[in-house]
Parts: sequence; structure tokens; C-alpha cells
Amino acid sequence: MTWWAWTILGAVLFGAELVAIDAQFYLVFLGLSAALVGALSGFGIDMPEWVQWLIFAGLSLVSMFTFRKMLYEKIRGNAPGFLEGLDGETLVIAEDLAVGQTSRASFRGSDWTVVNEGAGPLSRGDKVRIRRTEGLTLYIEDDTSH
Repeated sequence: MTWWAWTILGAVLFGAELVAIDAQFYLVFLGLSAALVGALSGFGIDMPEWVQWLIFAGLSLVSMFTFRKMLYEKIRGNAPGFLEGLDGETLVIAEDLAVGQTSRASFRGSDWTVVNEGAGPLSRGDKVRIRRTEGLTLYIEDDTSH
């Protein structure tokens, strides 16, 4: 392949990583490997196509297994709430919520589905505690019940 084809492949892989939900840095290393093979070809290092693919595969595997976990933990591992979960955190709800009723709430810069699991209804502006989390749903209760 030509140097520009490798560069385009690298850009597409980087872009796919940006679009992916909960990106885990697999495609970053594939994109980086493709870009490096493109750079080698662009600097005039003439290689048969099978050698280019072999270098791409080798760079991808080595970089992914060497650096992915370290990078992922460095970027995501120190984020508040990433490893320890959200149980026990508090938030303020924006609308009235009866027992068992669902609503939407903003928390940590994201919109979540919230479910009132408390003993009584909640009013707009109440401070509530997160009991548990399932996916993108927060199960909440009145903060004064603790």
C-alpha cells in the first residue's frame, strides 16, 4: 500500500476510537501502527506489501499489549467514581419524583435515568443519595433516610 493509504487507515482508526462508546484504547494502537507504517513508506523506505502488513501487525500487538493497560488506567483509572462506583454519592433532583417513578438528572456532567427507590416521594431540589447503579440508571433515595 502507499504511504497515504496507511495514513488514511490510521486516521480512520483514530476516528473510530473517538466515536466508540466507552473507548478502551484498542483502535488507538492500531491507528498509531498504521500511521507509523505510512511514515516509513513516506520517508522512502521501500518494502513489499507483505512486510508492511507484518510491521503493522507486529507494532499493533506489541504496542497494545505493552502500553494499553497502562494508558487506560492512567486516563480512566484516576477519574472520580471510575473504580469505586457511585454508591453513596449525593445529587440534587430537578423535578418531583414519586416512589418507583423514573426521571432524568444531570450528574457529573452526564444525563442519567434516576429511579426513586426510597420510602416516600421526592420533591424538586431535594438532595438524594445514590443507593446503587445499573448501567446508566441511578437508583436513589432521600438523603435524610440514612
